[in-house]
Amino acid sequence: MKLRARKVSAAIATVLTLSLAATACGGSDSGDGGGKITIGIKFDQPGVGLKTPDGKYTGFDVDVATYIAKELGYEAKDIEWKQTPSSQRETMLANGDVKFIVASYSITDKRKAKVDFAGPYFLAHQDLLIRKDETGITKAADLNEKKLCSVTGSTSAQNVQEKLAPKADLKTLGGYSECLTSLENKEVDALTTDDAILAGYASQAEHQGKFKLAGLKLSNENYGIGIKKGDADLKAKINKALEKMKSDKSWDKFVEANFGKSGYQNEPAPAIDAS
Repeated sequence: MKLRARKVSAAIATVLTLSLAATACGGSDSGDGGGKITIGIKFDQPGVGLKTPDGKYTGFDVDVATYIAKELGYEAKDIEWKQTPSSQRETMLANGDVKFIVASYSITDKRKAKVDFAGPYFLAHQDLLIRKDETGITKAADLNEKKLCSVTGSTSAQNVQEKLAPKADLKTLGGYSECLTSLENKEVDALTTDDAILAGYASQAEHQGKFKLAGLKLSNENYGIGIKKGDADLKAKINKALEKMKSDKSWDKFVEANFGKSGYQNEPAPAIDAS
């Protein structure tokens, strides 16, 4: 009886060992496909990264992220989308909450000290969204006498405070949709962020005719793919995917599909920094 029990125990141990080994080989976010991958995006930026009421994900960043994932060996069904607020992006990468982030993530020296970037894959400019009847804002200096809204942790908010209009009455909120509500309710005079994001909001059916872009190119914002610091292998793979996306014209297709209806005049695809 004891011998039989030992044989059964040994068999169970073997099965458990094989099971654990299989799990380790096919675990999520392996970087080589065959499992699941978690990608950070924005959930509240129409045209860029948006979670719709029916649970779907749309936008330029979503298309770019899906393309990259496929090049890494993951199908669309293997992607788990995770919301990444501006103020939490660096922390989420450091903690391994996401494999990479595609979320209108501007490349800055301050951020590069904490995370690595592949790309850039898009060039935007900081601008203002104002009410259709607004005539008192024609240049950055005008903001010093205005109430302004942006998102906590965004480069747009930093630019206003440090460079563009340090005397502006700046309100920072958790998301751009909250700022848009404040603008519509006349609690602020302008919403500031990148022109691509603003164009997405202005082109939504429920907002058409209410707002306009001021048309000010207040800064250059090169969007990069955020990666955990030191992951040179993943950076090289993503850069390769981005180059392919440009050469096979998928980049142009994604731009047209997400910004074409808004009349937004995008910049050409930027050169990728392979350093």
